[in-house]
Amino acid sequence: MHVLCSDLRIFLRYLYRVGLHERDLSAAVDGPRVYRLSSLPRSISWPEIECVLEHVDRRTRIGNRDYAILLLLIVCGLRGREVASLSLDSIDWERERLLVADRKAGHNTAFPLAGVVAGAIIEYLRHGRPDVAGRAVFRCCTPPFNPVSAACISQMAGRRLRRAGVEVHRGGAHTFRHSCVQRLIDSRFPLKTIGDFIGHRDPGSTDIYSKIELEALRELALGDGEAVL
Repeated sequence: MHVLCSDLRIFLRYLYRVGLHERDLSAAVDGPRVYRLSSLPRSISWPEIECVLEHVDRRTRIGNRDYAILLLLIVCGLRGREVASLSLDSIDWERERLLVADRKAGHNTAFPLAGVVAGAIIEYLRHGRPDVAGRAVFRCCTPPFNPVSAACISQMAGRRLRRAGVEVHRGGAHTFRHSCVQRLIDSRFPLKTIGDFIGHRDPGSTDIYSKIELEALRELALGDGEAVL
């Protein structure tokens, strides 16, 4: 509704500007009030994450690529555009680090590169990535093998959710990013630490995740000596 009202105001201003209406009626369109932090992050449970990963056929080039991308979203909490912008120069094999540059908050982050994430990237580079001259890590699997875009990554994430039978509203790359944060919250990491990890410059950007910090909310609601009914 908020978007529809905004579009209608733009249209009414256009009518007035080109002379198709004698008055600018855009101010008469009163959109719905939108409250900050009114929504909930679109996360899914860890068993559902495992289900999505199990449905990826890693015997194929596409499967190798998608599996590595999904792990970066899930384990590192990266945004789709951050994964799309990774280059071969972002990987420091000697120090076992992954450098994510030019994040939304305007800074760089170095992630430890080890375990399943490193293994998935190595598998993709060896058996999935097309042999092309460009430095982008993740490539389309059909000629001319262009670098994948943030939109392609989000579409792929939504498609993988549907194939695994996981239902989520507006499923995409951010679903897995939110799920990464949910897992950190369940492990009782402070919100400031989580915000630094996922690349929030403003601590207020992480506030919405306090709504899914269920253990802390339960302690606040029940107080001392009370039990869940």
